[in-house]
Amino acid sequence: MIEFGRVLTAMVTPFQSDGSVDYAVAEALAAHLVDHGSDALVVCGTTGESPTLTWDEEFQLFQVIQRAVAGKAKVIAGTGSNSTKEAIAATCQAAKLGLDGSLQVVPYYNKPPQEGLYQHFQAIAQAAPEMSMMLYNIPGRTGQNLLPETVARLAEIPNIVAIKEASGSLDQVSQVRRLTPPEFSIYSGDDSLTLPLLSVGGTGVVSVASHLVGDRLQAMIQQFEQGQIQSATQLHLDLFPLFKALFLATNPIPVKAALTLQGWQVGTPRLPLTEPSESVIEALQATMRPLGLLSA
Repeated sequence: MIEFGRVLTAMVTPFQSDGSVDYAVAEALAAHLVDHGSDALVVCGTTGESPTLTWDEEFQLFQVIQRAVAGKAKVIAGTGSNSTKEAIAATCQAAKLGLDGSLQVVPYYNKPPQEGLYQHFQAIAQAAPEMSMMLYNIPGRTGQNLLPETVARLAEIPNIVAIKEASGSLDQVSQVRRLTPPEFSIYSGDDSLTLPLLSVGGTGVVSVASHLVGDRLQAMIQQFEQGQIQSATQLHLDLFPLFKALFLATNPIPVKAALTLQGWQVGTPRLPLTEPSESVIEALQATMRPLGLLSA
């Protein structure tokens, strides 16, 4: 059994023109994503601009999105922190809401040693044993790499069931797969590495591109699982320019711009992130149009 599904969308947080969270658009977007290939929504992660959201805003988002997709998809709450105490408090509160899981990022800035990472995640898992946990390894943002040996130790804890692996290294993914039980899920944190990751025992993707092509990502994964490798590869190659265009600037700047091009009123990112440059918008248009993602 794959607990969270195959395509998990790292959902953007829509903002109104005054910079406040637009919960109505978040509700509509969540329903749309679930109707177009998403098995689960990761709320208030990196793509959701968690660093500039207050905890009150995050918990209201959790509840709004939980209601929007009830019975149709899982909701995974980004409740990680570089403070173990803060992460425990947020995760316990999310557990009380009945959410389906939590995303726990490697503590950033303070760069704990591997033993510190192990104890951090262990403490959160033990504080909320009813909450399934996904580890999140993204060294480029946190300054520290969660090593496969540490992941293997953490995978022994019953409610730590998955990892979002965004190190960019298939060697690291291969080693995690070697050291963890088959039921431990490994998700790509990079859209462009989803298909390669599946080939070394991965489960699926925590995706940004699924805001735009969720159905196609779901089809690619299903084709791979059914042995239709050539078809899956062709889909990967067709979507590859989009995967890259969505990271021409810091995520989520491009994906918010892409959604705006489609008519979604998701607003611009909060500072210190900025609006996209004209060159980014032009590149997005040039990439999206051949894929049929723009109406004109």
